[in-house]
Amino acid sequence: MSTEPQRPDPDALLARVLQQEADSQRGRLKIFFGAAAGVGKTYTMLDAAQRLKTEGVDVVAGYIEPHSRPETAALLEGLEVLPARAIDYKGATLREFDLDAALARKPALLLVDELAHTNAPGSRHPKRWQDVEELLDAGINVYTTVNVQHIESLNDVVAQITGTIVRETIPDSILERADEVELIDIAPEDLLKRLREGKIYMPQQAEQAVKSFFRKGNLMALRELALRRTAERVDEQMQDYRIDKAVADVWPAGEHLLVCISPSPLSIRLVRAAKRMATGLHAKWEVAFVETPRAAQMPDSARARVNQTLHLAEALGGETVMLSGQNIPETVLHYARQNNITKIIVGKPIHSAWRDLVFGSVLNDLVRQSGAIDVYVINGDDETPAPRETPRAAASQLQWGSYIRAVTVIAAVTGIAAILFPLFAPVNLIMLYLVGCVFVAVRFGRGASILASFLSVLAFDFFFVPPYGTFVVSDTQYVLTFLIMLIVALVISDMALRMKLQAEHAREREQRTARLYQMSRDFAVQADADALAAIAVQHIEGAFDCAALVLTPDDPRPLRIHGSPAASAHLTEQEMGVARWAYDHGQVAGVGTSTLPGSRGLYLPLNTPQGRSGLLAVYMQGEHRLLSPDQNELLETFANQMALALERARLAC
Repeated sequence: MSTEPQRPDPDALLARVLQQEADSQRGRLKIFFGAAAGVGKTYTMLDAAQRLKTEGVDVVAGYIEPHSRPETAALLEGLEVLPARAIDYKGATLREFDLDAALARKPALLLVDELAHTNAPGSRHPKRWQDVEELLDAGINVYTTVNVQHIESLNDVVAQITGTIVRETIPDSILERADEVELIDIAPEDLLKRLREGKIYMPQQAEQAVKSFFRKGNLMALRELALRRTAERVDEQMQDYRIDKAVADVWPAGEHLLVCISPSPLSIRLVRAAKRMATGLHAKWEVAFVETPRAAQMPDSARARVNQTLHLAEALGGETVMLSGQNIPETVLHYARQNNITKIIVGKPIHSAWRDLVFGSVLNDLVRQSGAIDVYVINGDDETPAPRETPRAAASQLQWGSYIRAVTVIAAVTGIAAILFPLFAPVNLIMLYLVGCVFVAVRFGRGASILASFLSVLAFDFFFVPPYGTFVVSDTQYVLTFLIMLIVALVISDMALRMKLQAEHAREREQRTARLYQMSRDFAVQADADALAAIAVQHIEGAFDCAALVLTPDDPRPLRIHGSPAASAHLTEQEMGVARWAYDHGQVAGVGTSTLPGSRGLYLPLNTPQGRSGLLAVYMQGEHRLLSPDQNELLETFANQMALALERARLAC
């Protein structure tokens, strides 16, 4: 049984140390986080500031929103308050936080209320959170307040719940980079009571608020969002602590599920069942596929099933991850311990028991090595029967040419051994056969290497073991020799094949990564959309051995085509319809996806925060029309880089 190392990963530890060194130069940020206005964020912030002031900390109130609440105003007494900056705007005088005065004063702790506030025109930064970023860069510690509806990623959710679109938001990265987040929680009934008593808004505003944003159902939903977002932040801090302290054991502070899939058709059922399980447990869940060197030789049908399963998991709200490793159980458990996974979900084996005895069992190894992690073996849905490949389809995967070459290699080795037989002892000739088996494994694959191993034993017995020309063995000691020879040949062949596949996989990844890096450098010196599209096509075709097109919006034509004439020939009228659908809906479509999978090409919309800058069309060459999951991920990275470059060129015009 393998054991997990009890020390942190050196690369992760170095990155963490460098990050801590950079953070030590910045001020510390504490956010008082709440579900809605009136929960007591500003009051709690001022109360904490007063306690720190009594301890001798230099505390200054940079900007406190005038809430007209006597209890809150009383906590300002004794604190130094920076005068607000007056800005004239359309005949009105607006009070804004004076950033320059705060930087000149440079206290140990500055209080800045309402982090999501939009500054008046004429301010240095359009948003107050940008003011706070400058304060932190200057080494000033900041206390601030924000409500859950102002978090950018939750904006659509809040609008769906409350019917109100919140215009003032902060990036999620601000909350993620905060050194401390304190949740200020209050029951919806108590908050409504405070609202009716006039402690939040004036009576007329309070009455209107109760009928709209401050409905009890809204407050309950917002409270749950705040609790969940805070729990996620605490989980991130716990993960950082586990990395810093090299904690290898899983801490089951909250449920976290990992679903392991394979190319099996049953994996889709497994994902659906795991989604229901995660919903019942209110747990975060991920779907993982382990890409071993052997998986690189998957047929197109198996590759398509993996892609379909991963897309389904994302559609159901799960996260997906591609893992690389030689040993599936060790790779899965290493990832699970690193990410504090509490439950691993796998499917029931459908093969016979003898296969586990011969080749080993992934399930048994997972269970034995899992330690504190629970392993669930489930069948998934049974709504539809699992499709089976026909014998004809399976037989088509066999490459008979490799077997013929394996026989030829062993025949050649036998001829060389026959020449050397008078000069060397028979046991030395075994080395020649082992070399031949390694050669076959590296050049012709696993099936051919197994055949070569058996043929080597038979040929050695027939030609070089007395009585010659028969398979009869006069000396029983040769039986042990044959057995060891066969085992060694199989093991060496398997190791050689694994190393070859791993080297090829690493080389392909390195080449594609180098292409991505070179494309980014080429983009940096170009500002013309046509030139950028030509650069992208060149690098993508080189990285993926495919034909590629870039389609950009162009009036009066709906889409302008960039690419070679040979690649443009793939864009038939039917394929153009798929491309327009992908562009109009902003979703990936085509071969290998769940949308219009019968298409010849794969179509990726080039989405940016400002809209769509175009579309990438990819047509794989030869028999392999489908990309592997890691190739899909890398292609999406190419597309994202291209989208940003085209958007930059459009804005520069």
